[in-house]
This record gives sequence, C-alpha cells and structure tokens, in this order.
Amino acid sequence: MTVKGRLAATLFALTLVGCSSGQTTALLNGEAPSSGGIRNEVINDPTLNNMGAFQVPVPAKWHFRGVLDQGAPCVGLASAVFRATSPDGLSFAEQMPMLGWSWGTGIAARAPRNNGCLPLKNAMSAQDFLKYLAATLNVEYVADNPVPAEMQAKAQKVLDDSALPYAAQYAARHQQPPKQTVQLAAAIVRYKNGTFQMKGRLGTSVNCTEIYTPGFRSMLRGVPDQPGWTNDSCRATIEYLAAPENQYDALLKQWDRPEMQVRGSLEWNRQVIDRQNRMAAMRDQQMNAQAAAQRQASANQFAHDQAVRQQMHEQFLATMQRGTDMSMARAAQVANTNHTIASDWVDYSLDRQTVLDPNTGQLSKVSSSASYTWIDSSGHTSFQTNDVNADPNGTLRGTWTRQQVVHGDGTQ
Repeated sequence: MTVKGRLAATLFALTLVGCSSGQTTALLNGEAPSSGGIRNEVINDPTLNNMGAFQVPVPAKWHFRGVLDQGAPCVGLASAVFRATSPDGLSFAEQMPMLGWSWGTGIAARAPRNNGCLPLKNAMSAQDFLKYLAATLNVEYVADNPVPAEMQAKAQKVLDDSALPYAAQYAARHQQPPKQTVQLAAAIVRYKNGTFQMKGRLGTSVNCTEIYTPGFRSMLRGVPDQPGWTNDSCRATIEYLAAPENQYDALLKQWDRPEMQVRGSLEWNRQVIDRQNRMAAMRDQQMNAQAAAQRQASANQFAHDQAVRQQMHEQFLATMQRGTDMSMARAAQVANTNHTIASDWVDYSLDRQTVLDPNTGQLSKVSSSASYTWIDSSGHTSFQTNDVNADPNGTLRGTWTRQQVVHGDGTQ
C-alpha cells in the first residue's frame, strides 16, 4: 500500500468516530493479539463500569498515555485520546480530543453557543481546518497531503449508510432529516524542537450536520411570521504524528501499518448506542407528556380559578362568623392559609410547581408540566418526567434525588 493509501485508510478509520451509528474506529469482538514488537493498550470507559472501549497498538518500547474523552457539548461523542512517545521522547503519535463548532441561520444565529466550541461561525473544509489547526498549534503548514477521491467517497457513503435506519422515523414525524457530510484531509507541518528540525503529519476527518426547522405563521397581531432556520455543527477528529525530519519516513512506515489501527469494542459500542437510544426515548416521552399537560392545563384553567376564589370566599365568611377570641386565633390561621394558597396560585399562573429535596431541604421552582422531578447533587440541574419508573441514576451523569411536591411557600 502506498504512503497516501495508508494515510487515507487511517483517516477513513477516523471518520467512523463521527458516525451517528457508532463511535469507534475498526470494531473487534475482543482484543487482537500483539505481534511484531507491538503491545496493545486498552482505554476504559468509567461511565460504563470501566469496560474496555478502545484498543491502541503501540510499539513495544514506546511510552503510552490514554483516556476516554466523553466529549464537550459541542461534540457530544466519546472518543479515544492518547499519546504514544518514542523511548528518546522525540517522536510521537497521538489522537487529539475531538473539536467542534456550531452556528446557525435565522433565530439560531442569535442563540448562544455551547461551552467548549471553537470560535468558528461558518462551514470550513477539512483542509482549511488543518490550516486553522496548524496556526493554533504554532507549527508551519508546509503542504497539503491529498486524500484519494475514492476514499473521500467511501467515507461519505459510510456516513450516509449510518443515517438510513433513522430515515423512517423522520418520515413518520414529517420532518426533514439532517444533512450530513464528511471530509478527509491531511497536511505536512514543520516546527523546531530545540535543535531538532521536526516534521509532522496532521490528519483529520470533519463531520458536519445541518438541521432545518420549518418556520410558522404568527397568530398574534403585531408579531411577525417566523421563517425557517438552520442549526449547523461540525466536529473534527485529529491524528498527529511527528519526528525529527531524518526519522519522519521511518515513523510513517512504523505507524501506517494495518496492524497499528486503533480498534474498539463492539460491546462497548452497542452499550453506548443503547444508552443514547434510551435517552432519546425519554426525551420524546417527556415532550409528549409536556404537550398533553399543557393542553389539559388550558382546559382546566377557568374551573381552577373559580374554585380558588370560592375557597377564599368561604374561608373569609367562616372567619367573620366567629367570636372575638376565636377570630384572633382564626386570623393567624387564615393568614397562613392565604399565603399558601396565594403561593400555589402564583405557581399555577406561571405554570410552575415547588419541589423539596428531602435530603437537603432545598426548595426549587420547576415546570408544572411533569409529575416527577429529579435534581442532581449540584442542586442546579433538574430532570423531569411523567413516567413514575424513570430514574436518571445510572443513565445521566451524577447522583440524582427525586423531589417532593410541596406548596408554593414550601409547606407540606
């Protein structure tokens, strides 16, 4: 296989990190045996009982450090991050953390960007991304290292095929499926390490997704119609090899062998996808439950308000009919009761409810569209659902406590 062919194969393997149907490179059932002076390092996933997620072949005498990066909000995928270093510390091969950026049109253009996004606001080719990356790494961009067109086409086909299982779901919801693209690119870079002239290769696969949301006609006078808008996001996987210039060819020969390809666990990949599907189903269920609750609340609004007013009137009449001594005691009771009712009324008017953390005593105001509320140990992040059996512990990150619904003023 030519150098460019080996490079293209490596980049093609990297594209599978960004596919919606999987998050690994070449997938194996179990570990491949070590051979030819190669040892296999395993990167574990602490969020799935520390199960093995990736297997990284490295030369037997090289140093290795690796971790599973769970992905920033701009990326949303877990990936292997590692660095292997030669015994003399000069040559290295690494897979960097995924990087992402996002932008949009219409109202999406005004939305705040997620933390962890690159400061990029538009589409960028994979080759241009490498130029941006080289400047960020403060290395000289020497030349493009073109990826064969057939490998580019094959990478796009893999991405298109990964979206086919979801096409029917979008059609059933009368939604336009996301547009997904992938580009492969590589470049030669150069920099100084002390007295050593270093030569390196940057490789990337850039996966981009565009989601279109239809606009709507306004039903309110003076409020303009809302045209459709798009949300765009890109994420890039990055491979970086570098060595002293007189050792660069030997480094490529060593690392571009087929047996040096990063491999991942099929079982880990299956469990990651299962977890994503469970979370998606919970979100869909929550959205449907919220819509039903809003419709029911609208239908019951007038009857509820009437009942509250009647209750307050009856309490007032009962207070007036008692004697002086009883009225003094009753006045305090009515004051407390009115405070509770008023707080409940305010909650209802704002479509809110008050929940109590049984462990900390913290009170929180949350949406009234869901029957059950969970709050994590930070006390700032909540999860709501109408499913009594839904439990985010073990599914979402952190420790979650089910909240108790109380009156608006915090009383039982």
